[in-house]
Amino acid sequence: MRRTSLTAWCMLASIGTVIILPGCASTADMMARDNPDPLEGYNRAMFAFNDKLDRAVIKPVAKAYRAVTPQILDDGITNIFSNLGDVAIAANNILQLKFRDAVSDISRIVFNSTFGLLGFFDVASHMDLPKHNEDFGQTIAYWSGLEGYYLVLPLLGPSSTRDVLGLATDDYVFYPLVYSGLNPQERNIAVALNIVDTRADLLRVEKALGDSARDYSFVRNAYVQRRRNLVYDGNPPKLNPDFDNFDDNNSNL
Repeated sequence: MRRTSLTAWCMLASIGTVIILPGCASTADMMARDNPDPLEGYNRAMFAFNDKLDRAVIKPVAKAYRAVTPQILDDGITNIFSNLGDVAIAANNILQLKFRDAVSDISRIVFNSTFGLLGFFDVASHMDLPKHNEDFGQTIAYWSGLEGYYLVLPLLGPSSTRDVLGLATDDYVFYPLVYSGLNPQERNIAVALNIVDTRADLLRVEKALGDSARDYSFVRNAYVQRRRNLVYDGNPPKLNPDFDNFDDNNSNL
């Protein structure tokens, strides 16, 4: 009952947000142009905290996981969580009126869940059914144009005041594990496995980026540009040039 109530609350809050935010979008974007990172003090402190936590706990666990996990099993676990994530992607494509992509997403779920053994094998990608990248944060942006302020979350890292609501909606409304019948301990184990598997997959990316992967300004600007690119399906207008040219020399390092 409690889980159902929370899910219902998130759904109502999300719908209300999509209705209310368009009226607030222009004001918020004007404020963002004046100060693109008003939460910078908090963000830098949380970024440093996450970095220390990652160095001390998460990265060593991810390395150990990578060392003992056969590649085929590692890929399979990644594919299973990716298949679960396709449910939220399909839902958000529907909400954004991208029905052709939504049909493709649903087809991916069907084929990967059956022929792909619950998603362990990504057979859909070999059937000309590409994986899309949509979430409720993008759905909010689709209907409101709101960008929101950059926000670093504990453990989860880069986000925004818009995307944090999108993340909560995707996790509590659209994510299949919520309705799977697993008890809280089993769901927590699944979530932890997803975090470790994702971090292990990012080890190569981190190595390629070098020191930039732990630079606050680089991570912030990369996140903002990537999110804007996703919102506008690869063709973003330059809505906030001040953010791209933000002068970090005037910031407290």
